[in-house]
Amino acid sequence: MNAQEAVELDNLIRKIQQDQGVTVVLVEHDMKLVMKICDRITAINFGAKLASGTPEDILKNKDVIDAYLGQGDSLEEELLNA
Repeated sequence: MNAQEAVELDNLIRKIQQDQGVTVVLVEHDMKLVMKICDRITAINFGAKLASGTPEDILKNKDVIDAYLGQGDSLEEELLNA
């Protein structure tokens, strides 16, 4: 999904949540989008659950970092402020 599509999806999910008052399950690999719109995240790698929690919890989980996020000094700040 390109940047514009990510913005449109973000807006659509927020509108559904606000208008309908329902929980939305999002399956997505764009970690910036996931961190921006999700209250709770479950990270899965090759069918196995790695971690579950808030975006902040996920960003600090070593297994998730190794599988999805990689290493980088500003990664946590970049994702949380996306």
